[in-house]
Amino acid sequence: MSIVLTARDLTRYYSVSRGAFSQPGILKALDGASFTLERGKTLAVVGESGCGKSTLARAVTMIELPTSGSLNIAGDEIVGASKKTLRALRPKVQIVFQNPYGSLNPRQKIGHALEEPLLVNTSLSQAERTEKARAMMTRVGLRPEHYDRYPHMFSGGQRQRIAIARALMLDPEVLVLDEPVSALDVSIQAQVLNLLADLQEQHNLAYLFISHDLSVVRHIANEVMVMYLGRVVEQGPRDVIFANPQHPYTKALLSATPQPNPDVKRERIVLKGELPSPLNPPSGCTFHPRCPLAFELCKSVNPALLAHEGSLVACHAVNQPQAETKAA
Repeated sequence: MSIVLTARDLTRYYSVSRGAFSQPGILKALDGASFTLERGKTLAVVGESGCGKSTLARAVTMIELPTSGSLNIAGDEIVGASKKTLRALRPKVQIVFQNPYGSLNPRQKIGHALEEPLLVNTSLSQAERTEKARAMMTRVGLRPEHYDRYPHMFSGGQRQRIAIARALMLDPEVLVLDEPVSALDVSIQAQVLNLLADLQEQHNLAYLFISHDLSVVRHIANEVMVMYLGRVVEQGPRDVIFANPQHPYTKALLSATPQPNPDVKRERIVLKGELPSPLNPPSGCTFHPRCPLAFELCKSVNPALLAHEGSLVACHAVNQPQAETKAA
């Protein structure tokens, strides 16, 4: 096992103005995430909009530095690191965004877009940059004549291939994929996912795959981390999470996933209420106002992630014996 990234109790808080005569509020977008990324493996992060997935992506890619906790990449600590250290580490972690057209400069030819990371971060000559860019285009399934074309001249799937190629130009060790196929047609999704799987095998990459589509996650992930309102509520191997989910929120998410076999009947779990505001989260377990298993302890004590049935679960109802023992 070769671990390339380790996060421990990672947080990202924002100060939000509430008006001239009120104290600023604290928005806890990410509130204590812990995980590791291994070479050649994929960790999928799932949850509703607003659960902290994209904030986690920005923290891991050092677009925004964490408020607290520990983030170690290739043996170097990010939290509290110098600008020189951060500059050296940023090429090791690259990101592919959800909207490929929005992440590309519409006035920049594709070849120049691929060469730009090399121009900024390396001392390669023009000829070497061009050679590497053309080689990467071939690797992701683009043709040589695409080099001098502009982003508007490509389909959505081709643009995402360009975005993937650009992310790989600096030979990163970790690739953060923020909803990379959600804007694509289903048939194109399969092609891009297969490309990502091939690239991971060729380059031994670690993937942090962020998605709301659990059918895609089931296809590509090795491990799954379920988030709710900035906190991790369940984490474990993909097969364990899908076959035997423990947390009520995970069960609700999986029950909403389309079932391709019409003969398989699945109980649909509909959560009551809306996602609470991260500016004013519920006390104790943040999921308790919507949870069908909630009891008195859930309203006052935030549950810890504890091992249960092969995964880690943050739920008093699931880990009730452990919770009662700790309280006693």
